[in-house]
Amino acid sequence: MAPTLKKLLPVFPLSILSFCFFFFLFHSTQSIFSFSRISSHTTHHHHHPLDPLTPSELNITRSIILTSYAGSIPNLTFHYVGLDEPDKPDILSWLSNHTSTTKPLPRRVFVIARLNKQTHEIILDLSTKLIISDQIYSGHGYPILTLEEQTAASELPLTHPPFMESIKARGLNISEVVCSTYTVGWFGERKSSRVLKIQCFYTNGTANFYVRPLEGITVVVDLDEMKIKEYYDRLKVPVPTTEDTEYRLSKQKPPFGPRLNSATILQPEGPGFVIEGHSIRWANWAFHLGFDVRAGPIISLASIYDLEKQKYRRVLYRAYVSELFVPYMDPTEDWYFKTFIDAGEFGFGQSAVSLKPMEDCPAQAVFMDGYYARQDGKSVQISNVFCIFEQYAGNVMWRHTESDIPGEVITEVRQEVSLVVRSVSTVGNYDYMMDWEFKPSGSIKVSVGLTGILEVKGMSYTHADQIKEDVHGTLVAENTIGVYHDHFLSYHLDLDVDGEANSFVKTSLETRRVTDNVSPRRSYWTTTSETAKTESEARIRLGLKPADLVVSNQNKKTKVGNPIGYRLIPGSMTSPLLSDDDYPQIRGAFTKYNVWVTPYNKSEKWAGGLYADQSRGEDTLAMWSLRNREIENKDIVMWYTMGFHHAPYQEDFPIMPTLSSGFELRPANFFERNPVLKTKSPEILVNSINHNRRAGAFHGV
Repeated sequence: MAPTLKKLLPVFPLSILSFCFFFFLFHSTQSIFSFSRISSHTTHHHHHPLDPLTPSELNITRSIILTSYAGSIPNLTFHYVGLDEPDKPDILSWLSNHTSTTKPLPRRVFVIARLNKQTHEIILDLSTKLIISDQIYSGHGYPILTLEEQTAASELPLTHPPFMESIKARGLNISEVVCSTYTVGWFGERKSSRVLKIQCFYTNGTANFYVRPLEGITVVVDLDEMKIKEYYDRLKVPVPTTEDTEYRLSKQKPPFGPRLNSATILQPEGPGFVIEGHSIRWANWAFHLGFDVRAGPIISLASIYDLEKQKYRRVLYRAYVSELFVPYMDPTEDWYFKTFIDAGEFGFGQSAVSLKPMEDCPAQAVFMDGYYARQDGKSVQISNVFCIFEQYAGNVMWRHTESDIPGEVITEVRQEVSLVVRSVSTVGNYDYMMDWEFKPSGSIKVSVGLTGILEVKGMSYTHADQIKEDVHGTLVAENTIGVYHDHFLSYHLDLDVDGEANSFVKTSLETRRVTDNVSPRRSYWTTTSETAKTESEARIRLGLKPADLVVSNQNKKTKVGNPIGYRLIPGSMTSPLLSDDDYPQIRGAFTKYNVWVTPYNKSEKWAGGLYADQSRGEDTLAMWSLRNREIENKDIVMWYTMGFHHAPYQEDFPIMPTLSSGFELRPANFFERNPVLKTKSPEILVNSINHNRRAGAFHGV
């Protein structure tokens, strides 16, 4: 079943009060990459083997399992339902032999369910409607939390007499109290039960309740019993004021500003890409876009058309955010446990939100829906979970001005257009904006933008001069501490550079001294390359020494003899500051290195382990890599972790302007020469009163 697509009509400005409305017209009547005419519609098709589960398949899965467990339905909850994708060799074989009559690969589903306080791992076949295996997981850790159980747990304090008494003692109105759920981590306990901690907040006239915490109250809820297990009220500090906390535009008061003038990209012939089911073709790129309740967006089978070789060449087999680790730096009683492993505990896909047309995405964007199974197994639709759009931001693909030829000046400029796949996941107070950007040059640029609301702690301080202790954060407003914390995102990047047999090459830049007196120079730098033979040789902590990191196919070389490859250009080079023996860091040990390389293993998907909630670090990327397997000339996976150390500032309050970082996968001797040498700039129609005016001649009001 094809996903729902929604095409937005272009929006035209109604006035020309500003002197600089720019309209960009991208003509798609021809393509140098021999693609058929672009359209935004989907076509009827058989399932691609990596297509995410459809609503019908989710409901069939539910029916099969409920039938098998007749009589246990009230106690049965679904925590993960996702595609059990075919083995990689089977997919590659299917793709290489694919025709309209090719028999589809089996559709199997992997389910993690809870029944009678036990975790079941179930695999079923959709074609036969039979359960293939059902195993009870007996290790440490628990599956993803469902939204329904989080909601039920967060409502329990509101009718709990001791909590009601605490609210009354603070002089607050319980009707204006809202609560949220927090995972508890693991701190050396030998035994654990499936529990959450609840923190509550006071609204009292603001939608920004996260900045009005009720400090000192601890509520522990047993999820299997759905009962409050522990309750404490230790501390009473003022609830931060509502002053200047509102972020809704409708609640703002003058003066407003700055004024941002309008700009619209016009595509009267529709988008310059084709979507067929979940497969997307644009310019010289072709790839598959999937959705998973844990990972969110999954990019698969990205291949690029080589104009000289007249064929598509494989770059990326499968890529997604494998895990997010967000430890807070306050070790006190009410905060020490806030060390979240977001994808594995809350589900990055389950936390995805509907994108707002013309706000989250530009007017020419095309939208795609996502589906997952809720706690009772029924399918849930997230409308507009992805938007796909061509981006023209005035960037230059390449240029040169030549003025040394007598009598003439030559200027060649090519404007850059790229294709962006965007999604947003809101995990509690934080919003993560994820972009996968494909460039005609062969680069894939991956970026994340952090915004949303700070996790704050209520304290008695109203001025920074009053603080004489370590409050583990910044006073961002009266009685409000923005707590120090980290964000680490680990990406699973299964690169197949012109095939599966790849190697990881580290090319170090080293300073050399000139010692033979043949040059007035005293130093220079040069490169030395080393191919990692085992996993231990590929672990890298960035920032210590300059190096190029390349996934290389040593079996294939360019005409001049260089092995082809794709290079990782890192963004943020942040490493964890927690000690290795600290319990959160044991669970989040996959962040110790920015780069890991492992041999491909279908079961090794989640850097923080399959069961991240209250995990003990026994099933993580760091543990898999201890096997020190061979990785030279193998099917390998690169794992890249980028991080943010966030010391909050007042500008981050009451809502945080977007903080962005990312990385790039860039061709490294993959092509014989510049692959966009013959690419024409898009035809641009500029419609303004004076588009040739000099810089500084216009001032916005």
